[in-house]
Amino acid sequence: MMHERLSEGIEFFNDGQFFRCHEVLEEAWKLEGGQRRLFLQSLIHLAVGFYHYQCGNTLGAVRQLRKGVAKLAAYAPSCEGLDTAQLYREALEATEAVERGSQLSAYPQIHASSATSSYLRAHPGSQ
Repeated sequence: MMHERLSEGIEFFNDGQFFRCHEVLEEAWKLEGGQRRLFLQSLIHLAVGFYHYQCGNTLGAVRQLRKGVAKLAAYAPSCEGLDTAQLYREALEATEAVERGSQLSAYPQIHASSATSSYLRAHPGSQ
């Protein structure tokens, strides 16, 4: 089962509420160690990067997004039931667009991995 704070952070991320996402994930991050801590840190960097982008701080956005993408690469293709490969591709594409000075038409979304999605369809109410 996904950690409650991670699930809440993902909801904020997918709603484009990146500052709130960062706050929630940071609460979980502070309590963790090892590989899970680094995974959460990758998501926090992405959230902070997109928050900087929303605020017009392109340089800060690129720095944070690059850190997030680099750390997230170690957790592909999936981690904690999440499709990290898709998030990595979308976040990298967004980072490169921001670096070029392009406007983002949409932000990446965090999705369940296909195995997790299949399990949840077969076992409704198990979330």
